[in-house]
Amino acid sequence: MTSEKQSALPNRARPFSKAFRDFVPTGWAPHDDTLPDQLPASAVAGPRRDDLSSRFPGERLVIPAGGLRVRSNDTDYRFRPHSAFAHLTGLGSDREPDAVLVLEPSDAGHSSTLYFKPRAPRTDREFYADPRYGEMWVGQRESLDEMSALTGIDCAAISELDHALAKDADVTAIRVLREADVDLTAQVDELRQTDASDADAELQTALSGMRLVKDDFEAEQMRAACEATAAGFGAVVAAIPDAIVKGRGERWVEGVFALHARHAGNAVGYDTIAASGDHANTLHWIGNDGDLVEGDLLLMDAGVELDTLYTADVTRTMPINGTFTEAQRKVYDAVLEAQEAGIAAAQPGARFADLHAAAIAVVARHLSEWGLLPVSPEESLSAGGGQHRRWMVHGTSHHLGIDVHDCAQARTRDYRDGTLQPGMVITVEPGIYIKATDLLAPEELRGIGVRIEDDILICDEGNENLSAMLPRTSHDVERWMQGIWQDGAR
Repeated sequence: MTSEKQSALPNRARPFSKAFRDFVPTGWAPHDDTLPDQLPASAVAGPRRDDLSSRFPGERLVIPAGGLRVRSNDTDYRFRPHSAFAHLTGLGSDREPDAVLVLEPSDAGHSSTLYFKPRAPRTDREFYADPRYGEMWVGQRESLDEMSALTGIDCAAISELDHALAKDADVTAIRVLREADVDLTAQVDELRQTDASDADAELQTALSGMRLVKDDFEAEQMRAACEATAAGFGAVVAAIPDAIVKGRGERWVEGVFALHARHAGNAVGYDTIAASGDHANTLHWIGNDGDLVEGDLLLMDAGVELDTLYTADVTRTMPINGTFTEAQRKVYDAVLEAQEAGIAAAQPGARFADLHAAAIAVVARHLSEWGLLPVSPEESLSAGGGQHRRWMVHGTSHHLGIDVHDCAQARTRDYRDGTLQPGMVITVEPGIYIKATDLLAPEELRGIGVRIEDDILICDEGNENLSAMLPRTSHDVERWMQGIWQDGAR
């Protein structure tokens, strides 16, 4: 990989001769002046900005995309904008490092301006010498007019941002999304000269809570993300025989899914969990360095993130050889029963907490029947109990959207203590995890970890399982796997 980041590696910077500087701008075809169509995600973002405007009348609102972050020395991580910025602008994959959306108070509410770094002319040193923004390094960037056409937002050069922020700063209340850009936040803090962290926290809470209910465009994106994810799961099943033979099969599984995610969308929505055998009992197992062994289960928790940044979040637990053992099926079917109870509880008007209560009651009953609970299911489920959490310590559900754990900064009364509304997308993902070292469990159950997770859209009546194209019953999972392998052998 080439690099000339002079600030990072001054001893590698190579000077440009005057002859080169005179020659390099010549002989290029002019940039196409045809303006691009508006991005579909940007076309629906205007009402969201209006909603935000109505919540903070008379205040300047500053929402940064965030900047590039160093991965190692002079190489950056692939850029992903802050989710609130993406939600309000419609800009997704790779867009737009260091950009800032400013909502300026006006008589009509707010006017929106997107400040970003437009492409430089080819006569500018940036064109050939800037590895972060130069056209020779990262490709052709948008002009101000092109970005405005893409987003439907008035655009200005990032060089004008300082003036826009400082304008009437002594009389205009300013809020900034603090976590998105530390340097910009420090600049805004200096302008305000008072501690406004509480006001900024209110902005962050509002931006997160605004995403609780998805619009029709977002629901379609979630469907598409689930469809792409299902295709990725199918590709993984097809690759299991190779993964067994090649060793380090968990990595093979992770890589196969990542290939499909990158091809179908932006990337994976989060680090894939490819947990074989007892690794399934580590809830966030992302080391993925184990083998796939005949007779074990593979718990795979993965999701495709689309170019619009909406992500699926699906888990399936699959027998590596295509057939559940009696003990594995016993645990799997118990988890499926718990999930069915949780999905049935996911109704408009129900409390968010009702899903977990429905699912965990089934889990506790089965744990008691297997002789694992030291108390009755009722006592374990009571406020003073909780013994069942040894085998399912996590919750059953979370909101899903641009973030895999979406709306995490929303108010507790709207989220954890809230009511389900049409347009919300949530997961339902109970599990039972019996570690190989768990001496309280019958020997035949030790080392078995099962989770089943689907993405559920709350509708006007009932709900829609957006990931229902993937099989869930133990017998359907077996038939699905065997069918993929048979098709591959033909």
